Amino acid sequence: MKMTIVQICENFIFVQLLTSDLLSQNMIIGSTSTTTATAVGAMTELVKNSRIMKKVQEEIRSLSGEKEVLDEDDVQKFPYFKAVVKETLRLYPPAPLLVPRETKEKLVIDGYEIPAKTIIYVNGWAIQRDPEAWEDAEEFIPERFLNSSVDLRGQDFCFIPFGAGRRMCPGLHMGLASLDVILSNLLYSFDWELVEGTETNDTGSTVLPGLTHDKKNPFRVLAKCRN
Repeated sequence: MKMTIVQICENFIFVQLLTSDLLSQNMIIGSTSTTTATAVGAMTELVKNSRIMKKVQEEIRSLSGEKEVLDEDDVQKFPYFKAVVKETLRLYPPAPLLVPRETKEKLVIDGYEIPAKTIIYVNGWAIQRDPEAWEDAEEFIPERFLNSSVDLRGQDFCFIPFGAGRRMCPGLHMGLASLDVILSNLLYSFDWELVEGTETNDTGSTVLPGLTHDKKNPFRVLAKCRN
């Protein structure tokens, strides 16, 4: 991606991008901030659930041989890890309200008349925690995705972390690949535990207002190199 630095001011760098690179810029920025927030959500749940943490680490380490760093190809061999990622995306969608849409024509939904040219926000966060669609919807249960045909690419409307249709998130593949590699290597190379004096309940699930799912309170854990 080509860019020209035009001004540096304290902690901010302003750049001028060529028009042809704007899509690349949006994909990179969009997939980095959302990937970070989702990875934190995954680690939050794994630290709180020692059984799941142990199970996914055993899978990754037993199938990885003696590699120093895992890559995208390695991740495809970890079915339980992939289920953990899906369950994380269910509870912590990268953009809880997805991307705004605009109606092309007037329509009626459940008796409500929606005029044409209306901006619509889809509450993906609520859909993916709907108890009518998910058993124990508020619980972190990766096993629900094992041997399940439910996919995250917009074909199952109960699970749409990246939206659906022709205008679903263009950064899906980049963001998902980044999350897979980051999270798998964190679990492969380190053992994790809460900082001394921190209770499981202190990790919390409260998030800040905004387009992404960033935690309100800092998430502090202790990483130890695995034996």
